[in-house]
Amino acid sequence: MVASPIFGLWSNYRPRKEPLTVSIFISVAANCLYAYVQVPASHNKYYMLVARGLVGFGAGNVAVIRSYIAGATSLQERTSSMANTSACQALGFILGPEPIFLPLLRCLMQMDDSIYYFQFYVFQTCFALIGEKGVTWDTIKLQINMYTAPVLLGAFLGILNIILILTVLREHRVDDSGRQCKNINFEEASTDEVQVPQGNIDQVAVVATNVLFFVILFIFALFETIVTPLTMDMYAWTREQAVLYDGIILAALGVEAVIIFMGIKLLSKKVGERAILLGGLIVIWVGFFILLPWGHQFPKIQWEDLHNNSIPNTTFGEIIITLWKIPREDHNEGPTGCPVEQAWCLYTPMIHLAQFLTSAVLIGIGYPSCNVMSYTLYSKILGPKPQGMYMGWLTASGSAARILGPVFISQVYAAWGPRWAFSLVCGIVVLTITLLGVVYRRLIAFSVRHGRIQE
Repeated sequence: MVASPIFGLWSNYRPRKEPLTVSIFISVAANCLYAYVQVPASHNKYYMLVARGLVGFGAGNVAVIRSYIAGATSLQERTSSMANTSACQALGFILGPEPIFLPLLRCLMQMDDSIYYFQFYVFQTCFALIGEKGVTWDTIKLQINMYTAPVLLGAFLGILNIILILTVLREHRVDDSGRQCKNINFEEASTDEVQVPQGNIDQVAVVATNVLFFVILFIFALFETIVTPLTMDMYAWTREQAVLYDGIILAALGVEAVIIFMGIKLLSKKVGERAILLGGLIVIWVGFFILLPWGHQFPKIQWEDLHNNSIPNTTFGEIIITLWKIPREDHNEGPTGCPVEQAWCLYTPMIHLAQFLTSAVLIGIGYPSCNVMSYTLYSKILGPKPQGMYMGWLTASGSAARILGPVFISQVYAAWGPRWAFSLVCGIVVLTITLLGVVYRRLIAFSVRHGRIQE
């Protein structure tokens, strides 16, 4: 969130190779630090937090990448190029090698099993075969195991990226029609370059698009966050089952996103980006509306916690009736089901698995559509001027959404349950659709707004 505007501003005035190389180098160094985090005798958790913070700082180069694509493509090429980039990003999230850092943090900090959770990635699953012990390279004191192998692969890929950027990447810039423009990011000048068109940027459209992008990422971040506790509460899954099944579901959503990214390249040519953005928000609203609890079947109550926790704020009659109906669990297994200290578990109907899966599919359709359309429209609104700083703010708003979304849904879900949580999300989506309707006519390309190109 902090790095994106910095790298974006840097790319406005200097060759983009510089911020890209520096940011990737920071990520490589952070991954190497992570690989050695178990070596110091003390303060390991702080070293790892520094490593993870530096990885996040290096990820701020997303703003530079998007601004480069915006400056190197015409309006006709923009949507397709942005969709291709998003598809590659989705593949990266599916495959990895984002490190499984929470289990290692748990080992270093002697954490309780209750927060033991990690996401499902293909490469991570393969690296799990190495085991926790792995092998040790004594000469450089490097231990290669299931926790450090992903970051070492990430460091290698980062070095490979730096080499490709320095040897292959050639920066160029075109206007909205595809004509070569004067480029401050590239030292060589061409005799047939044209000057960048002048004109004011529609700041109302800029702010509105930032808000739309924030809400889109806010909604998906909270959905990712709530998947595991929701399935554990509703279907009495153990932690191991939730990690496995939810990981498979999220990986399937990643594959679905890649397909959507490829499909909207063709669809956008027929209906336009604004219509796809509106349709995606409607699909997301339908997905969360389906998640609302209905019916008279209730989730299984987590019985064992009654022996160690206080009784929730319910009437005596409700407690007696509930405890009479719920079965006793096998005390050899960990408690499963909806924790009784969450009072809403006693009166909120369960969300059936078919509901959940249908909702996941719909959200998996709506989110990638809205995501790529929002920053594609944003790049067109900004026009052919350098977009690094603006793209940095857009990326920062998305980062803020990924911070606030999990906090919001965790607090609301734990206190009031899925009915209130998803009702509020539906309300947020309705307000977002209303905002889109208000600014719909303003979300047009810079050159179209100034009459240089017909829409």
